[in-house]
Amino acid sequence: MAVSLRQVSRTRMVITAIAAIAVVAVVLLVPLPTAVQLRDWASAAGPWLPLAFLGAHIVVTVLPFPRTAFTLSAGLLFGPTLGVAIAVTASTISALIALLLVRAFGWQLSKLVSHPGLDSLNARLRERGWPAVLSLRLIPAIPFSVINYAAGASTVRLLPYTLATMASLLPGTAAMVILGDAMTGTVSPVLLLVSACTAGVGIAGLVYEWRMHRRHVHAQHAHHGDEISAPAA
Repeated sequence: MAVSLRQVSRTRMVITAIAAIAVVAVVLLVPLPTAVQLRDWASAAGPWLPLAFLGAHIVVTVLPFPRTAFTLSAGLLFGPTLGVAIAVTASTISALIALLLVRAFGWQLSKLVSHPGLDSLNARLRERGWPAVLSLRLIPAIPFSVINYAAGASTVRLLPYTLATMASLLPGTAAMVILGDAMTGTVSPVLLLVSACTAGVGIAGLVYEWRMHRRHVHAQHAHHGDEISAPAA
């Protein structure tokens, strides 16, 4: 199976390279505030605090910054119910913006590389991409931004991606907001247990989806073989 690279304009490559360097520089040079610092800064926002926090959360986490400080701060500043709602909403919007930015730069793999296996996987993700997004987000070890950018490079559809993101963020975010200790940074054993459980569900979901994809590919090959052999018969 030959891999075919489609032509990429020099302008797009230069713009993307500059953007990537800028993002890396920001991530390396700009310190991420702690949950306690965010609480202290919040006092200046007054009644606009929820909207200011939501906007800051969205903008910062579009870049490859971890969400932990914002998630812990949401519980510290707004309590469990509103904290979970704001954190999940901000993360979902951030994930959608990150996906759209990747596609706006034209870095979908289907537009850059032609390969039968990749084309088949992209077709599967276009048809049924939400279980993969849901499963990946349930695994805490996989960075939030990596999934966003990878989804942007794929052909997963926007609405299923957004709904799967929102649903998969709920258990981990709720556990961190409710069980996380923003003041001391102490990790609750119950929080570790919840993370392990969600990771197990996520891994099981990925294994199931991969097996379903392999069965779908084999069924297509068998059907194609039958069509070829039919005229000869």
